[in-house]
Amino acid sequence: MSHIEGDLRSPDGARYAIIASRWNPRITDTLVAGARTTFTGNGVAESDVDVIRVPGAWEIPLTIARLAHAGGYRAFVALGCVVRGDTRHYEQVADGCSNALMQVSLDHGVPVANGVLAVDRFEDAEARAGGSHGNKGEEAALVAIEMAHLFSQLPAGAFDLPDFIEEAQP
Repeated sequence: MSHIEGDLRSPDGARYAIIASRWNPRITDTLVAGARTTFTGNGVAESDVDVIRVPGAWEIPLTIARLAHAGGYRAFVALGCVVRGDTRHYEQVADGCSNALMQVSLDHGVPVANGVLAVDRFEDAEARAGGSHGNKGEEAALVAIEMAHLFSQLPAGAFDLPDFIEEAQP
């Protein structure tokens, strides 16, 4: 039986996209900076990482779906920050974004690393954006690189995005 596992060697020619919310910029800017530094620190050229900013977490999955459909990226990093408030809006945005990110990944056969923070307090977000709990942007970038490497080792066509999309068309 074979053992296949990804590591932090980005496949040759791999491109990545970071899709980040502009909402809560003190947090999201730190997450983006962490992700970018992690990509370059692991041998990915700055020119191979695109950063696309969207208004809020709600807009991240649709943007990734459009980019995944167009092809050209080996993995995506979703970054945002949703802080609990006094209404159900928090649950709707946080859960909707998370569920949609997974659906985009499954529909398009491309890894989506979820670095969208869903926290009770702003201090919790600060702890996860370079504070005592590290930087979740860095962690999401590491996941994207590892998954891109893993997918490069899987049997040909297993997750070939153009073929996958063509097969999914009615």
